[in-house]
Amino acid sequence: MTGMLRVPRSRGALNGVLLVLLGLWGGLIAFVGPYFHYAYTPDKGFTYTTGRLWLEILPAAGTILGGLIIGGTASRPAAIFGSWLAALSGAWFALGGSLSALWHTSGSAGQPVGDNLHRVVEQIGFFTGLGLVIVFLAAVALGRFTVIGARERALAEGPAAETVPVEKVPVEKVPVEKVPVEKVPVEKVPANETTRPVGTHVPETADATVPASSTSSASSATRPSTNAEETRVAGSSDARDTTIA
Repeated sequence: MTGMLRVPRSRGALNGVLLVLLGLWGGLIAFVGPYFHYAYTPDKGFTYTTGRLWLEILPAAGTILGGLIIGGTASRPAAIFGSWLAALSGAWFALGGSLSALWHTSGSAGQPVGDNLHRVVEQIGFFTGLGLVIVFLAAVALGRFTVIGARERALAEGPAAETVPVEKVPVEKVPVEKVPVEKVPVEKVPANETTRPVGTHVPETADATVPASSTSSASSATRPSTNAEETRVAGSSDARDTTIA
Protein backbone atom coordinates (compact mmCIF):
# COMPACT_ATOMS: atom_id res chain seq x y z
CA MET A 1 0.00 0.00 0.00
CA THR A 2 2.88 2.38 0.80
CA GLY A 3 4.39 1.81 -2.64
CA MET A 4 1.20 3.05 -4.32
CA LEU A 5 1.64 6.48 -2.70
CA ARG A 6 4.84 7.02 -4.68
CA VAL A 7 4.84 8.44 -8.20
CA PRO A 8 7.63 9.22 -10.66
CA ARG A 9 8.80 12.82 -10.49
CA SER A 10 8.61 13.12 -14.25
CA ARG A 11 4.85 12.55 -14.30
CA GLY A 12 3.94 16.11 -13.32
CA ALA A 13 7.07 17.90 -14.51
CA LEU A 14 5.57 19.47 -17.65
CA ASN A 15 2.35 20.53 -15.98
CA GLY A 16 4.29 21.96 -13.06
CA VAL A 17 6.53 24.09 -15.26
CA LEU A 18 3.58 25.45 -17.24
CA LEU A 19 1.65 26.30 -14.08
CA VAL A 20 4.64 28.16 -12.64
CA LEU A 21 4.96 30.21 -15.83
CA LEU A 22 1.26 31.04 -15.86
CA GLY A 23 1.39 32.03 -12.19
CA LEU A 24 4.29 34.40 -12.86
CA TRP A 25 2.35 35.90 -15.72
CA GLY A 26 -0.75 36.45 -13.62
CA GLY A 27 1.19 38.04 -10.76
CA LEU A 28 3.44 40.36 -12.81
CA ILE A 29 1.33 41.42 -15.76
CA ALA A 30 -0.58 44.00 -13.72
CA PHE A 31 2.72 45.71 -12.77
CA VAL A 32 4.62 45.51 -16.09
CA GLY A 33 1.69 45.62 -18.52
CA PRO A 34 1.35 49.43 -18.52
CA TYR A 35 4.76 49.70 -20.16
CA PHE A 36 3.32 47.86 -23.19
CA HIS A 37 -0.10 49.59 -23.12
CA TYR A 38 -1.60 46.38 -21.81
CA ALA A 39 -3.11 47.20 -18.42
CA TYR A 40 -6.01 47.83 -16.10
CA THR A 41 -6.48 51.10 -14.32
CA PRO A 42 -4.46 52.50 -12.75
CA ASP A 43 -2.33 52.12 -15.86
CA LYS A 44 0.99 52.88 -14.20
CA GLY A 45 3.83 50.43 -13.77
CA PHE A 46 4.33 48.75 -10.42
CA THR A 47 1.33 50.40 -8.79
CA TYR A 48 0.00 48.42 -5.83
CA THR A 49 -3.71 48.29 -4.94
CA THR A 50 -5.81 46.11 -2.63
CA GLY A 51 -7.76 44.78 -5.59
CA ARG A 52 -4.58 43.56 -7.26
CA LEU A 53 -3.55 41.82 -4.03
CA TRP A 54 -6.78 39.81 -3.75
CA LEU A 55 -7.51 39.24 -7.42
CA GLU A 56 -4.05 38.81 -8.93
CA ILE A 57 -1.19 38.40 -6.46
CA LEU A 58 -2.78 35.77 -4.18
CA PRO A 59 -4.12 33.51 -6.97
CA ALA A 60 -0.78 33.88 -8.76
CA ALA A 61 1.04 32.74 -5.62
CA GLY A 62 -1.32 29.74 -5.27
CA THR A 63 -0.72 28.76 -8.89
CA ILE A 64 3.07 28.99 -8.55
CA LEU A 65 3.06 26.96 -5.33
CA GLY A 66 0.80 24.30 -6.86
CA GLY A 67 3.03 24.05 -9.93
CA LEU A 68 6.16 23.63 -7.81
CA ILE A 69 4.52 20.87 -5.79
CA ILE A 70 3.30 19.05 -8.90
CA GLY A 71 6.64 19.24 -10.68
CA GLY A 72 8.90 18.44 -7.74
CA THR A 73 7.19 15.91 -5.50
CA ALA A 74 7.26 12.12 -5.67
CA SER A 75 4.36 11.71 -3.22
CA ARG A 76 0.94 11.09 -4.66
CA PRO A 77 -1.05 12.88 -1.89
CA ALA A 78 1.20 15.95 -2.13
CA ALA A 79 0.83 16.05 -5.92
CA ILE A 80 -2.96 15.81 -5.63
CA PHE A 81 -2.94 18.67 -3.12
CA GLY A 82 -0.82 20.80 -5.48
CA SER A 83 -3.21 20.07 -8.34
CA TRP A 84 -6.23 21.17 -6.30
CA LEU A 85 -4.42 24.29 -5.15
CA ALA A 86 -3.57 25.29 -8.71
CA ALA A 87 -7.11 24.53 -9.90
CA LEU A 88 -8.71 26.68 -7.20
CA SER A 89 -6.27 29.49 -7.95
CA GLY A 90 -7.16 29.37 -11.64
CA ALA A 91 -10.86 29.39 -10.79
CA TRP A 92 -10.31 32.49 -8.64
CA PHE A 93 -8.53 34.19 -11.56
CA ALA A 94 -11.59 33.57 -13.74
CA LEU A 95 -14.35 34.32 -11.21
CA GLY A 96 -12.71 36.62 -8.68
CA GLY A 97 -13.45 39.82 -10.59
CA SER A 98 -17.17 39.03 -10.67
CA LEU A 99 -17.30 37.93 -7.02
CA SER A 100 -15.33 40.95 -5.77
CA ALA A 101 -18.50 43.05 -5.92
CA LEU A 102 -19.70 41.22 -2.79
CA TRP A 103 -16.77 42.57 -0.75
CA HIS A 104 -16.51 46.32 -1.07
CA THR A 105 -13.44 46.48 1.16
CA SER A 106 -11.36 44.32 -1.17
CA GLY A 107 -11.47 46.80 -4.00
CA SER A 108 -11.60 45.96 -7.67
CA ALA A 109 -9.05 45.21 -10.36
CA GLY A 110 -9.91 48.41 -12.19
CA GLN A 111 -11.04 48.83 -15.80
CA PRO A 112 -9.27 47.71 -18.96
CA VAL A 113 -7.82 50.53 -21.03
CA GLY A 114 -7.86 51.00 -24.77
CA ASP A 115 -10.44 50.32 -27.46
CA ASN A 116 -12.88 47.40 -27.55
CA LEU A 117 -10.39 44.93 -29.00
CA HIS A 118 -7.76 45.83 -26.43
CA ARG A 119 -10.29 45.54 -23.62
CA VAL A 120 -11.32 42.02 -24.71
CA VAL A 121 -7.70 40.89 -24.99
CA GLU A 122 -6.85 42.39 -21.60
CA GLN A 123 -9.83 40.69 -19.96
CA ILE A 124 -8.79 37.32 -21.40
CA GLY A 125 -5.08 37.72 -20.60
CA PHE A 126 -5.49 39.10 -17.08
CA PHE A 127 -8.32 37.00 -15.67
CA THR A 128 -10.76 34.83 -17.65
CA GLY A 129 -8.53 33.14 -20.19
CA LEU A 130 -5.65 32.83 -17.77
CA GLY A 131 -7.84 31.17 -15.14
CA LEU A 132 -9.31 28.66 -17.63
CA VAL A 133 -5.88 27.54 -18.82
CA ILE A 134 -4.65 27.10 -15.23
CA VAL A 135 -7.73 25.04 -14.32
CA PHE A 136 -7.24 22.84 -17.40
CA LEU A 137 -3.58 22.07 -16.64
CA ALA A 138 -4.34 21.42 -12.98
CA ALA A 139 -7.17 19.06 -13.93
CA VAL A 140 -4.88 17.12 -16.28
CA ALA A 141 -2.29 16.76 -13.53
CA LEU A 142 -4.95 15.72 -11.04
CA GLY A 143 -6.22 13.02 -13.38
CA ARG A 144 -2.73 11.65 -13.91
CA PHE A 145 -1.98 11.48 -10.20
CA THR A 146 -5.26 9.87 -9.14
CA VAL A 147 -4.97 6.94 -11.55
CA ILE A 148 -2.81 3.99 -10.47
CA GLY A 149 -1.25 2.21 -13.42
CA ALA A 150 -0.60 -1.49 -13.71
CA ARG A 151 3.17 -0.95 -13.56
CA GLU A 152 2.89 1.04 -10.33
CA ARG A 153 0.69 -1.64 -8.79
CA ALA A 154 3.20 -4.32 -9.76
CA LEU A 155 6.07 -2.33 -8.25
CA ALA A 156 4.09 -1.71 -5.07
CA GLU A 157 3.27 -5.37 -4.60
CA GLY A 158 6.93 -6.32 -4.96
CA PRO A 159 9.00 -7.84 -7.73
CA ALA A 160 7.14 -10.61 -9.38
CA ALA A 161 8.73 -14.00 -9.46
CA GLU A 162 10.58 -14.55 -12.66
CA THR A 163 9.17 -17.37 -14.63
CA VAL A 164 11.83 -19.41 -16.35
CA PRO A 165 10.54 -21.01 -19.49
CA VAL A 166 10.93 -24.73 -19.46
CA GLU A 167 12.79 -25.96 -22.49
CA LYS A 168 11.26 -28.89 -24.18
CA VAL A 169 13.87 -31.60 -24.51
CA PRO A 170 13.26 -33.83 -27.50
CA VAL A 171 12.80 -37.41 -26.44
CA GLU A 172 14.64 -39.90 -28.61
CA LYS A 173 12.84 -43.10 -29.31
CA VAL A 174 15.23 -45.96 -28.56
CA PRO A 175 14.40 -49.12 -30.50
CA VAL A 176 13.77 -52.03 -28.18
CA GLU A 177 15.55 -55.21 -29.25
CA LYS A 178 13.52 -58.34 -29.03
CA VAL A 179 15.47 -60.97 -27.07
CA PRO A 180 14.70 -64.51 -28.27
CA VAL A 181 13.36 -66.70 -25.53
CA GLU A 182 15.16 -70.06 -25.31
CA LYS A 183 12.90 -73.04 -25.19
CA VAL A 184 13.88 -75.39 -22.37
CA PRO A 185 13.34 -79.09 -23.28
CA VAL A 186 10.93 -80.81 -20.97
CA GLU A 187 11.66 -84.45 -19.97
CA LYS A 188 8.80 -86.79 -20.41
CA VAL A 189 8.29 -88.97 -17.37
CA PRO A 190 5.69 -91.60 -16.60
CA ALA A 191 2.22 -90.53 -15.74
CA ASN A 192 2.73 -91.09 -12.01
CA GLU A 193 5.55 -88.47 -11.91
CA THR A 194 5.22 -84.72 -12.46
CA THR A 195 6.64 -83.13 -15.56
CA ARG A 196 9.83 -81.20 -14.85
CA PRO A 197 12.58 -79.64 -16.95
CA VAL A 198 15.77 -81.54 -17.70
CA GLY A 199 18.46 -81.01 -15.08
CA THR A 200 16.05 -80.04 -12.34
CA HIS A 201 16.95 -81.78 -9.08
CA VAL A 202 14.07 -83.08 -7.08
CA PRO A 203 15.06 -83.65 -3.43
CA GLU A 204 14.32 -87.05 -1.93
CA THR A 205 12.23 -87.10 1.19
CA ALA A 206 11.75 -89.69 3.84
CA ASP A 207 8.14 -90.07 2.91
CA ALA A 208 8.86 -90.86 -0.75
CA THR A 209 6.78 -93.75 -2.01
CA VAL A 210 8.71 -96.58 -3.66
CA PRO A 211 6.90 -98.30 -6.52
CA ALA A 212 5.84 -101.87 -6.00
CA SER A 213 7.78 -103.10 -9.03
CA SER A 214 11.09 -101.88 -7.63
CA THR A 215 10.38 -103.59 -4.29
CA SER A 216 9.70 -106.95 -5.87
CA SER A 217 12.81 -106.79 -8.02
CA ALA A 218 14.94 -105.96 -4.99
CA SER A 219 13.58 -108.98 -3.06
CA SER A 220 14.14 -111.30 -5.97
CA ALA A 221 17.73 -110.13 -6.28
CA THR A 222 18.53 -111.02 -2.67
CA ARG A 223 17.10 -114.54 -2.70
CA PRO A 224 19.91 -116.38 -4.67
CA SER A 225 22.57 -115.15 -2.30
CA THR A 226 20.68 -116.62 0.63
CA ASN A 227 20.42 -120.08 -0.99
CA ALA A 228 24.09 -120.12 -1.79
CA GLU A 229 25.05 -119.45 1.78
CA GLU A 230 22.82 -122.28 2.95
CA THR A 231 24.37 -124.75 0.47
CA ARG A 232 27.91 -123.73 1.42
CA VAL A 233 27.26 -124.23 5.09
CA ALA A 234 25.74 -127.60 4.53
CA GLY A 235 28.63 -128.77 2.40
CA SER A 236 31.20 -127.69 4.94
CA SER A 237 29.57 -129.73 7.64
CA ASP A 238 29.62 -132.86 5.51
CA ALA A 239 33.31 -132.50 4.85
CA ARG A 240 34.07 -132.31 8.53
CA ASP A 241 32.14 -135.44 9.24
CA THR A 242 34.06 -137.41 6.58
CA THR A 243 37.43 -136.43 7.93
CA ILE A 244 36.61 -137.42 11.43
CA ALA A 245 35.37 -140.80 10.33
